[in-house]
Amino acid sequence: RMRVLFLLVLACAAGLIAAEPTTPAKKPDPWEPVRFLLGKWEGDSEGEPGKGKSVREYVFVLSNKFIEIRNQSTYPPQEKNPKGEVHEDRSLMSYDRAAKKLVLRMFTVEGFVNHYVLDSVSADGRVIIFTTVAIENIPAGFRARETYTKISDDEFTELFEIAEPGKDFEKYSGALFRRGRP
Repeated sequence: RMRVLFLLVLACAAGLIAAEPTTPAKKPDPWEPVRFLLGKWEGDSEGEPGKGKSVREYVFVLSNKFIEIRNQSTYPPQEKNPKGEVHEDRSLMSYDRAAKKLVLRMFTVEGFVNHYVLDSVSADGRVIIFTTVAIENIPAGFRARETYTKISDDEFTELFEIAEPGKDFEKYSGALFRRGRP
């Protein structure tokens, strides 16, 4: 009798376990830290080139394997920069599955190619830092860093810093971006 009762309890327990729905483990989204950047942005820039305006767009391309970034910053003639200048760059961001990190490759109108790797994301996901592992067409030892700080879904700041060989990072330029019209 005890054995029958035990088998009955065991059968009921097995039925309950089998009846519980199993949810497949959700794969982490490697794009999560930067997903908020997708779209068109307009910003006010300030730094070594002076004060200017920037427009930028982040869009998935090539079957959502890359994020393409198109940026243009225009600095009109001013005391700090009498000739003014227009800076353009194109970038591709990818996810390196082996390193398990986002990678950013930036190609600038000045001829530099900056190869950044995601260095850190703050615990709250609002501060994202990319640091170069290589820069083409500049003397050896230079480094660059991009820091994005999410203020809201419609605003973020960007800080671009450069470090000469053997020196600490110094601000080159910064910008406040607001989500543009689609």
